[in-house]
Amino acid sequence: MSMFKFSVGPWNVHDGADTYGPATRTEIDFEEKIKTFAEMGFSAIQFHDDDAVPNMNVLTDEEIKTEARKVKALLDKYNLVAEFVAPRLWMDPHTVDGGFMSGSAEDREFALWRSYRSIDIANELGCDKLVLWLAREGTLCAESKSPVTATKQLIDAINKMLQYDNKIKVLIEPKPNEPIDRSICGTLGHVLAVSAATIDPSRVGGLLESAHATLAGLDPSHEIGFALAMNKLWGVHLNDQNGLKFDQDKSFGVENLRQAFNQIKVLVENNYGSNGEYVGLDVKAMRTTKDQDRYKHLENSLNIVRTLEEKAKRFDYEFQKQCVEIRDFEGLEMYVMNLLMGID
Repeated sequence: MSMFKFSVGPWNVHDGADTYGPATRTEIDFEEKIKTFAEMGFSAIQFHDDDAVPNMNVLTDEEIKTEARKVKALLDKYNLVAEFVAPRLWMDPHTVDGGFMSGSAEDREFALWRSYRSIDIANELGCDKLVLWLAREGTLCAESKSPVTATKQLIDAINKMLQYDNKIKVLIEPKPNEPIDRSICGTLGHVLAVSAATIDPSRVGGLLESAHATLAGLDPSHEIGFALAMNKLWGVHLNDQNGLKFDQDKSFGVENLRQAFNQIKVLVENNYGSNGEYVGLDVKAMRTTKDQDRYKHLENSLNIVRTLEEKAKRFDYEFQKQCVEIRDFEGLEMYVMNLLMGID
């Protein structure tokens, strides 16, 4: 029995379109996704603001809250909860040059408006977490922005969110590049530094995505461990990544099984989830996947997480201790490989 509760976002089941080609699958009705997620054993749903309230830019503040309440009723229908709400600031004409760090004061105000509305939606959905994926917060032209000013603009924006609602927690999901060329806040180390500079560091933490750590040239388990040591790991998005290329969101563990094991191991060792945190998936089906298999990548990822969780619980710490004492890291490494390969 898994010690984890799992979350998933509706974008994890999509039509297969990518930067280089059109859709390969039909789109699915939102409620049908929610119903299937519940049947698969997920406990919580991840939301962008406009997942919950489409076309929110043309709605009044009260209309946005009304639409969000309809989504809450849908979650209740399937015995699910919302994990977080994230303002989608990378798909709007206002955010071509970023949101919080835009060179335009008007566009920075728009980014804050979407953030405030996301907090409103979170309140209506019954969750207290706002996730900031800083997709376009950085530079395409290195000289177009001062990294000092941009960092201060991010801190200022987060301070305003904390002032807007005295219960909301802000989780920054770092990524070093793509779609932006140079990120301002690319790792969990950056996240924790930003947190410390805000007016209420106790309400600003991090969300680690496996692939994003790989894109930064870092080991995801070490990013996870760094945040855990600071009590700042408030969410994870597990997936996999084949090298330093575009963000692939592959099924968890399919590229780097040992690295995946160590992510689960550090979560298990530190009782991740004991404060209500979820293990989130952010995985995409391959573009070649047919309609009838559109949930298989989620099933695969859940199965891999659960299998690695059992292996982590069986890990022989006494043998590890013996190996460390005599510095037999070759022996320890082979023990781990045998564990993963199912060789006793």
